[in-house]
Amino acid sequence: MAKEQVRAIGVDDAPFEFSQSNVLVIGSVVRAPNYLEGVLSTEVEVDGRNATKKLVKMISSSRFVDQTCVIFLDGAALGGFNLIDLKKLSRSTSIPSVTISREKPNFEKIKRALEGHFDRWEERFEMLKKGEIYEIETEHKPVYVEKEGIEIEEVKRLIDLFTVRGRLPEPLRMSHMVASGVVRGESQGKA
Repeated sequence: MAKEQVRAIGVDDAPFEFSQSNVLVIGSVVRAPNYLEGVLSTEVEVDGRNATKKLVKMISSSRFVDQTCVIFLDGAALGGFNLIDLKKLSRSTSIPSVTISREKPNFEKIKRALEGHFDRWEERFEMLKKGEIYEIETEHKPVYVEKEGIEIEEVKRLIDLFTVRGRLPEPLRMSHMVASGVVRGESQGKA
C-alpha cells in the first residue's frame, strides 16, 4: 500500500514577553503523518497587525508552497493579538487554512482583554468573531477549528492523518517544540 504524500505547514509563535517588539514564528513542513521536511521562520510584531502579511510572504516564498495541502495555525493570532486574516492567508497562498485551538474560544473574555488593551479594539474583535467555529472530536478531547478554502470533512480527515498522539497535528506540535527550543534553549510546554 502506497503512503499518502500529503504535506502540511504548521505555524506557531515562540514564547515571548509583551515588552518585546517582535516574536519568532515557526512553520514546520511535514509529510503525513510525521516526517519533518523543512522549517520556515519569520517574525511578527507583538500585538501588531502584520501576521497575515508575514505568513503569506514566508509560505509563498518557500520551495514547499506548491506541495502543501493545508496550513494549520495554532489559534487565530500570533504574538498576542496580531490577528491572522484566514481568508486572505488562504487566498494569497492558494492553500486552505485552518486554525486549531484546544479550548473553545470564550468571546466575552476575549472582548474584555481587547477592550483593556486597545483603543480601537472593535475591529479586532469583529475579525475574531467572523468565522464559524467547529468542534472536532479526537481520540482524546475535542479541538476547535475555523477553516477557509476547505470543507469540514476534509479538515477532520487531515487532522486525523497528521495526529500521531494527543490531539494536535504533528506540524503544529513540531512548530511549538522548535520555537520553544530556539527561544529558551530547550523545548518546554505542552504541545
